[in-house]
Amino acid sequence: MRADAVIIAPVLTEKANEMRESSTYVFRVDPRANKLQVKYAISELFDVEPVDCRVMNVKRKPKRQRFQRGYTAGWKKAVVTLKPGQTIEIFEGA
Repeated sequence: MRADAVIIAPVLTEKANEMRESSTYVFRVDPRANKLQVKYAISELFDVEPVDCRVMNVKRKPKRQRFQRGYTAGWKKAVVTLKPGQTIEIFEGA
């Protein structure tokens, strides 16, 4: 799997923004990707050295719109910790 196909998008939430202060970044990743593929993709795309990677599946949630019932889509999330002092420049200033 190519590195640019593994990482789908960064997760920009208030909790993820607070985690960036400790060199920890959150990404939405391909559901078929594993920890090693995520670490390799982060190092290739952003020129940094990941130390740790935690991967979890976010479950779908029930939603309702008027009389229609449905679910949000489930997705896979990766929490990547970098070496101390390293940052990803794309997030700085965001």
